[in-house]
Amino acid sequence: MLMQQAAKPVSHWVTSWLILIALMIATMVVVGGATRLTGSGLSITEWKPIMGAIPPLNSADWELAFSKYQQSSQFKLQNSAMTLQEFEFIFWWEWAHRLLGRLIGVVFFLPFVIFAALKMLPKRIWPQLIGIFILGGLQGALGWYMVASGLVDRVSVSQYRLAAHLTLAAIIFAFVLWVAFALNRRHHRPKSGAAWLGLSLVPLILLQIAAGGFVAGLDAGQGYNTWPLMEGALLPAGLGTMQPWWANLFENALTVQFDHRLLAYLICVLVLVRAFIARNTSSLVLLAFVLIQIGLGITTLLLHVPLDLALLHQSGAMALLAASVWNLSRLTR
Repeated sequence: MLMQQAAKPVSHWVTSWLILIALMIATMVVVGGATRLTGSGLSITEWKPIMGAIPPLNSADWELAFSKYQQSSQFKLQNSAMTLQEFEFIFWWEWAHRLLGRLIGVVFFLPFVIFAALKMLPKRIWPQLIGIFILGGLQGALGWYMVASGLVDRVSVSQYRLAAHLTLAAIIFAFVLWVAFALNRRHHRPKSGAAWLGLSLVPLILLQIAAGGFVAGLDAGQGYNTWPLMEGALLPAGLGTMQPWWANLFENALTVQFDHRLLAYLICVLVLVRAFIARNTSSLVLLAFVLIQIGLGITTLLLHVPLDLALLHQSGAMALLAASVWNLSRLTR
């Protein structure tokens, strides 16, 4: 992934296309966050990749969609008093999320065919682009796999599947950006400690996004709303109460939020070191994004996760990931 050969320059249209795809993916992540926070993710109980793009068009269609939702555990156990009008609100969030996924597929595939026909895509980047397309298809299937986990005997989706769905979206986003940044530049493997540090930040931020997925999946942000202490202590009691021990990392809301905080501190320290060593534009931009993201995270927590701040925090995660990929690209030119 880091090795690029000198070759004929690629058109700026291809670069712009990839940047557009990345922006659409980031937007979809934020819409997915809104879907989660508004409890909308289980409102559509079927997966129809083609016909599902058509929303209910009349009252009979709406009644049918609502009747299908009424068979779900979420409706029976949590939303049994929901009206049709309230259902429409959550339906539109989930429908918009799925529609955006379909649009990303179209916006990727059609220009790819056009650029290929015009011989604007060098053969050296075809494996990367095909890999992105395959990952996009897997992401759609994983999204339905996540939704299916919440349709029976649950009122929400599995936090494991939610974290996997979010993390794969972030990986695709980073992959697309890397290809865009590397199109007309020759890159090498990291040759210094500072370069290796820059490389380590990308997987660490992806790991932090995955941890955020578990926080969201367990609604862990709704509790322990103090900072810097948790439950009045730097090391709160109850971190390892579950058995086996590893279950605490994924199912204990206290531990999940604690780990999310620790990863934030670790990333901040590493970025500070990187900025102190390099003192260049990319490292300082990365530091700025880290500090903004930590500030957003703390504020969101203290205010008990209001929708607008939570979505800003999720947007900040994607911006931080983009900054880390850009920083790595500049480090390895």
